[in-house]
Amino acid sequence: MKTTWFKTALAVAVGALSTQAMAAGFALNEQSISGMGTSFAGRSSSADDATTLFGNPAGMSRLKREEVSFGMAAIHAKTDIKDANSAPVPAGSNDGDMVPFTAVPMGYYVKPIDDKWAAGVGVYVPFGMITDYENGFQGRFFGDYSEVRVITVQPTVSYRFNDKLSIGFGPTFNRIDGELQSATLNGGRVKVKGDDTAMGFNAGVLYEITPQTRMGVTYHSKVEFELEGDTKLSGAGFGPFVGKYDASLDLTTPESVDVSLTHELNDDWTLYAGAMWTRWSRFEAIVIENEGMSPMLPSSVQTIVEEQDWHDTWSYAIGAAYKLNRTWTLRSGLAFDQSPTNNVHRSPRIPTGDRTAVSFGLAWNPTDDVTVDLAYSYLWEEDTKVRRETPTRGVYNATYENSAHGFGAALSYRF
Repeated sequence: MKTTWFKTALAVAVGALSTQAMAAGFALNEQSISGMGTSFAGRSSSADDATTLFGNPAGMSRLKREEVSFGMAAIHAKTDIKDANSAPVPAGSNDGDMVPFTAVPMGYYVKPIDDKWAAGVGVYVPFGMITDYENGFQGRFFGDYSEVRVITVQPTVSYRFNDKLSIGFGPTFNRIDGELQSATLNGGRVKVKGDDTAMGFNAGVLYEITPQTRMGVTYHSKVEFELEGDTKLSGAGFGPFVGKYDASLDLTTPESVDVSLTHELNDDWTLYAGAMWTRWSRFEAIVIENEGMSPMLPSSVQTIVEEQDWHDTWSYAIGAAYKLNRTWTLRSGLAFDQSPTNNVHRSPRIPTGDRTAVSFGLAWNPTDDVTVDLAYSYLWEEDTKVRRETPTRGVYNATYENSAHGFGAALSYRF
């Protein structure tokens, strides 16, 4: 039985890590399927399985056995675009549904060393997005293709001081790849690609107030990337200047602080609550520096600037788990998440608004060694307005209605 389940775990792992990691949003929550079932309430205090390595590395000290966990979250997004108008090119389509069906993988391994120390490693996707509009999209001068993905490897250790207090720390090695495309008013096209690798860290504290109640705090650091790549100019509008040019882009992903509480009400019910602050104000603009371009090209092409002016945000979540019996556990949660964007600089690349999400989860424990987690989430956003106007790109105004379905599955095996 153990051999069969271990082979299944390896198959899931290979499938997860070979899948292209993208998602419909710049910051992702999908690093834990068990957490997804409660809308990630209690993320830094639950410490239910090996995914605590991301949620709160201090929680590894609660795991009594060596454990491996692999999972996948899939996202299906839907967008309706209304009341669109543009100038000086008034025509174009607004089909919406610009986010393709995408998948986000994750994998974790945790090993208790003794009563105090535990070590582990995780692979997950903390940031990612893709928007791929149709040909002829009316807002194409402000961006019709955008893709960013960050894949992180995090080796981690935790230490348990006593029955109440634990800490954890792990450096993060982060690989970013990005591509941005847009049309130009002169009939040309601009495509920018770049990548980089940079380091950050995650740290956490877990304090058990009583045997039934624990509180966690997790800090995810900022990561400063210096992407190097190229800008490709194509189309008749660029004439003799068609070609590739060296390009660079500085991008900092924001730090965040997650605080949460887990309370075991009785043998059957567990309650969760959490809040997270994210310093999105670091994302002020996309500034792409190009080298070797002719001075005859417009300055807006030699240095591409897309203002963002994002602001810091809070997200909140509550959730509960009900243990039907030793084999089955049900989960549910509700979350509210502020959008960092604003009506002045919101772009078709990331047209997000404040969102609400409701989630449901199911855990199946066929043996003491195996847990299978399933989760479903539905999120919807307030009507979001895009209002863009610049001298070099014209005008594009529209109202977006965004929603998404999320599906997750994970397998955890304890040795």
